[in-house]
Amino acid sequence: MRRATDIWLASGVRTPFSKVDGALAGLDAIELSVPVARHMVDQLKGGKPDFAVWGAVVPNLTWSNIAREVLMEAGIDATVPAFSTVMACSTSMMGVIEAAGMIDGDSTNLAMVGGVDSLSRIQIGLDQRLSDWLRKFQQARSLGQKIDHLTHLHLRDLKLYIPAISNRTTGLSMGEHTEITAKEWQISRAEQDEIALASHRNAVTAWDRGFFDDLVIRIGDVKRDTIPRKDTTLEKLARLQPSFDRTSGKGSLTAGNSSPLTDGAAGVWVASEKGLGRLPTNTPRVKLVDWEIGAVDFRVEGLLMAPAFAIPRLLARHDLTYGDIHLWEIHEAFAAQVAFHLKALQDATFLRDRAKVPRDFGPFPRERMNPNGGSTALGHPFGATGARIIGQAVKELAAMPTGQRAIVSICADGGQGSVLLLEAA
Repeated sequence: MRRATDIWLASGVRTPFSKVDGALAGLDAIELSVPVARHMVDQLKGGKPDFAVWGAVVPNLTWSNIAREVLMEAGIDATVPAFSTVMACSTSMMGVIEAAGMIDGDSTNLAMVGGVDSLSRIQIGLDQRLSDWLRKFQQARSLGQKIDHLTHLHLRDLKLYIPAISNRTTGLSMGEHTEITAKEWQISRAEQDEIALASHRNAVTAWDRGFFDDLVIRIGDVKRDTIPRKDTTLEKLARLQPSFDRTSGKGSLTAGNSSPLTDGAAGVWVASEKGLGRLPTNTPRVKLVDWEIGAVDFRVEGLLMAPAFAIPRLLARHDLTYGDIHLWEIHEAFAAQVAFHLKALQDATFLRDRAKVPRDFGPFPRERMNPNGGSTALGHPFGATGARIIGQAVKELAAMPTGQRAIVSICADGGQGSVLLLEAA
């Protein structure tokens, strides 16, 4: 046990998710977050959480602590402490883990955790050399000094900085990295398209049967996710051209089997038993049993491979097999990434020599994976994805018999990843 008090996760709410430059393009990260935070706090008995954790992956110079800005903008009690966190796509899951470590069952019992990203509202900056020049120009005390300083400005310095969806160390995008790993693990285009199709079908079915009705709040005229496609088929997916490897003739990642750039915000509750008493009685909740944070050298392993190391270590610590897990929520940054995670998890050599967990976990139950759709279909606003997946997993697992378990897994840029073990109680 990591703690003296049981930790519970309870479903919050999220915005609908929409593709970049789509239905939510007019809202920045704070504007997307405020209605989520306000809705969650409005449901509380007592009016406020003990603290808040919020995160965004895409940087913006207009704030340094988005968590605090969201609470202030939402009109939440200013005495509630709030801090920000970031770990690429694992951002709001890391917020949950951080909050779990702070809940003590005594003075601290309830945390509001979430995340956001607006890929439509990315702030463009100045190149560092131009920024340095402008700062020194402004510091010049006389007209003569300013004129002299003008002679130090060169055309090569007149550049803008546009944040890229790529790894700083390698310069490669997530998709380019995933293409490399997919080739190493011999993941076929057909398998990727099948995972993507299942994601869309499950998401559409979940929306049609009302699964998301109490998890998603309306934002303006947008009532539901705009990305899931009811009309997609394997034939349509097969016609799409590769998106990240267009020259070798062997590219397999497409717009159809990769998560799209997405706008959205999501929140979830972290609580002690005492904290649960401040939530509406019908709020789905499950126990947080344990977690594992993984990191690999992505110059050796695949950039998004860390969960394949973390999952077996977490299961081994609790003497569990794959079949002992009744719900698998695996983040679908790319269908190929899901496929090579599953292949690694069922590879005895990988488990023994690379993950350092020399044991047989049994067959992987694919039919238990992402039953209500995953990121390929629902979308992937980086900072919000963890809270989206956790809230979805909590609702699904809470309806299962006591003692059944879930694994929630998220890969993250930088060769990292995070995994939770949950239990219905």
